[in-house]
Amino acid sequence: MTVSRTGRLARVVLFLVVLALPAAMPVPAASAANSLTMLGADVSTAQRALDLGAKYSGANGVAGDPLDILKGAGVNYVRLRVWNNPRSGYNNKAKVLQYARAVKAKGLKLLVDFHYSDTWADPGKQAKPAAWASHGIGALQTDVHDYTYDVCSALKAQGTTPDSVQIGNEINVGMLWDDGKVVNNDFGNLGRLLKAGYNATKACNGGTQVVIHTADADSDAHARWFYDGIRAQGVQWDVTGLSYYCYWHGTLANMTAVVSDVRARYGKPVILAETAYPYTTANYDSTPNTISAAQPCAGYPATPAGQAANFTAVQNTARAAGAIGVFYWEPTWYAVPGNGWDPADIAGSGDGWDNQAVFDRNGRLNPNIRWTP
Repeated sequence: MTVSRTGRLARVVLFLVVLALPAAMPVPAASAANSLTMLGADVSTAQRALDLGAKYSGANGVAGDPLDILKGAGVNYVRLRVWNNPRSGYNNKAKVLQYARAVKAKGLKLLVDFHYSDTWADPGKQAKPAAWASHGIGALQTDVHDYTYDVCSALKAQGTTPDSVQIGNEINVGMLWDDGKVVNNDFGNLGRLLKAGYNATKACNGGTQVVIHTADADSDAHARWFYDGIRAQGVQWDVTGLSYYCYWHGTLANMTAVVSDVRARYGKPVILAETAYPYTTANYDSTPNTISAAQPCAGYPATPAGQAANFTAVQNTARAAGAIGVFYWEPTWYAVPGNGWDPADIAGSGDGWDNQAVFDRNGRLNPNIRWTP
């Protein structure tokens, strides 16, 4: 997820090539006993919110630590993004190390989301960190390896070894542009970068799962193009990660087809690394809401009940399709002055996601929200 989603439609896909790919393997029906074992929440903005004095409470109005409140609602996995050198001073290595201690102290598992950027990386933008700006693909390969190993090793050294890491964030057409961008179906450079991240992770800790994450829950064609492309380069990964927001990626039936297909085609567990839904159309700061419609997806009004119903439906659908995890993106990010979108102006910018948090404008949990196995 990022500041702007307009880039989500900008992708490089040659449909003639995609149509020429072999058909997906038959997908067995998911067992009724299938469960979601990764019940996740990306709380990357919570640390700044708490430092600014934000208050959180459960549905009963009792104040508490947002990690405890989310755990009580069923969360067992926390996702934290890491930027190389963000101007805000948040979501960098030092802050991730600090908050990882809080996460692990609560008995929660940890997924570290490497953006390999100083700011937001998503399908429409994948800017190199400033320190790597002049580096070519050979140097970038070393950069990815060494940076990944350094962050992972620092987490391990303090007793908070990541259970999972993402090598890149929503890398639909590559990362570390332009060197790592997929152009004319050439996955060569991206393959080198992904291998560097995978090898660094396993060198740090062999048991840490490597997730490769795209926002490709919208289309089998898009997902196959990407994951077939990296597989042909010999890239290894442990978990296939997809973003699914119904207002960008289509119906639940469509998501079912994609999850089932990639699960069977690549033989790896699948998670929805991001999902969310609005609980109101109201806007509580100076920044317009990213999603402002009264009913962004059919059947789910932008109300607390609608938000909860959508999240339940996403979990149920993912589970039935054979996924093993669902992560809610930024459930704690209600509007708190000084905790804005822009890492270059975090104090002055607003929050376009406040109406999609699961905590309302006063920091109180939506009483209907549950993460369920």
